[in-house]
Amino acid sequence: MRQMTEPTEPNPVRSGFRAGLVLAVALLPLLASCTSFLGPGSTIKPAPAEPAPLDRSPDDNEDDAIGAREHPRIIASYGGIYSDRPAEIMLARIVGRLLAAANQPNQKFTVTILDTAEVNAFALPGGYVYVTRGLLALASDTSEIGAVLAHEIAHVTLKHARARTNRARTNEIVDKVVSGVFGGTLDADQQARSKLSMAAFSQQQELAADKEGIMTSGRAGYDPHAAARFLGAMGRFARFSAGDAGQQDDFLSSHPSTPDRIQKAIETARAFFGAPGLGETDRVGYMAGIDGMAFGDSPAQGSIVGNRYINTALGFTFAVPAGYDLQISKGAVVGVAGEGEAVRFDSAEVPANMALDTYLKSGWIAGLQPTTVNSSSAGGVDMASGIALTPQWSFRVSVIRFGGRVYRFIFAAKFDSDSFGKAAADTVKSFRATTPRDNAQVRQLVVRTVTAGSLDTADSLARKMSSLTKGTDLFYILNNLYPGDPLTPGERYKIIALQ
Repeated sequence: MRQMTEPTEPNPVRSGFRAGLVLAVALLPLLASCTSFLGPGSTIKPAPAEPAPLDRSPDDNEDDAIGAREHPRIIASYGGIYSDRPAEIMLARIVGRLLAAANQPNQKFTVTILDTAEVNAFALPGGYVYVTRGLLALASDTSEIGAVLAHEIAHVTLKHARARTNRARTNEIVDKVVSGVFGGTLDADQQARSKLSMAAFSQQQELAADKEGIMTSGRAGYDPHAAARFLGAMGRFARFSAGDAGQQDDFLSSHPSTPDRIQKAIETARAFFGAPGLGETDRVGYMAGIDGMAFGDSPAQGSIVGNRYINTALGFTFAVPAGYDLQISKGAVVGVAGEGEAVRFDSAEVPANMALDTYLKSGWIAGLQPTTVNSSSAGGVDMASGIALTPQWSFRVSVIRFGGRVYRFIFAAKFDSDSFGKAAADTVKSFRATTPRDNAQVRQLVVRTVTAGSLDTADSLARKMSSLTKGTDLFYILNNLYPGDPLTPGERYKIIALQ
């Protein structure tokens, strides 16, 4: 069983192909009706006492509308909401303190924990702030999470979230115009220029939010040096996770943990609050808040066991041929084989009375060859399959109706072949209801906290995670330690264990 596959060693060929596949799929558009096959959860909303009247502009109302529109999409694409009452209470208290320190006690903020192992935090217009349970697992005390939340609150109060939304909309319009004039798809140079432009724009925002966030967390009484400390921890985690496609869009992709940025954070904290050692960290309270939190793949999102995907909640499983590397990413299962093949599995909203072959021909996938579409049924499972062709890719697409839902397999290859067709067909044929034996293979990893004894060292506690792939390396990073480091007796440290 693959309990801890992330991170893998860097593989530029695989990562590069995956990026190309994502671009090709996005331009089709294959995901027009994509939904998550994960369940709902809950959010936390810090509720101040009597709100004072606020002077609101039309922009504020538009911000609310943007956030409310995008909120359910974010939840769906990141695997749903993670419900953990101790963690929710802890975050609500932190946010309340930060808003008071930012002189925004009556500002409406919705803080949501996303059920994903990715290390991520971001904000939307209208006061929507998101943190992942992966990020919560990486932090080691309350001041580090306070630094992240203060940074994201700063993006909202400084109107960065609106500016980023407007910039993205402008780029999208320009890309559509260029594509429409010249025909075909955007070339790699266009994509690179667009990304560089967005990165430069984002860097200015990030540095401004760093400074404002450090000021806010320091005024709230938290350790103002936590921002620099956590940026360093995230940089280590990013290097550890290099080559993992599931981490491509994580916090570090838009919040680069560069030495220069860390140094600026240190200088800001020193200039306004002095040397390290001042401010609350509340390591004890934080460790209690995350003890027992899920780590890695969540059973609610399904689990990967070898070359098999098992979803115990929805009661189905399937297997991909040897050579495919499966990952769970943003409400979908994706896999890559070698240099030129990939698969995506997700779900779609399809009316119960619509035949699957009709749905397949309904226009959601470009290049579909109607004469290739066929319907079949096996083991009480209805399905339809077809072939789609574009100048760059060949697609084998199948849709399956099971348990009242419709699921999609999208296989892509640079070049069509008998072996590619067989791999796609074998995967679809392997789709079936789970058995007790399947379910028994799924074990949940969780965060546990252990108290260091007088004879414990970082190395001795790291060995508690040696059964996981790269588990000892992960221990050092999760606790911001290095091999040979001494521990503080009586202090709690994080390990990852089976539930």
